[in-house]
Amino acid sequence: MRLSDLQNKNIVNILDGRNIGNIIDVKINEVSGNIESFIIEPNKNFFKLFSKGDDTEIKWSSITKIGEDVILVKLSI
Repeated sequence: MRLSDLQNKNIVNILDGRNIGNIIDVKINEVSGNIESFIIEPNKNFFKLFSKGDDTEIKWSSITKIGEDVILVKLSI
């Protein structure tokens, strides 16, 4: 799977069903080469109270499923 494939998927929080935003970048561990997190351009309605910056980081451990059209994450915000 390519980064461009991931960028086309909706990111949805499974705890409340909200659309979180779109992937704009990926953080990779330099030693292991594993993905550490996705950098998200946030949906302004979802993160307006919780985000001080322009984008948000979602840790790889928060991702529950990467499907055909959607990435499901578990975020308790």
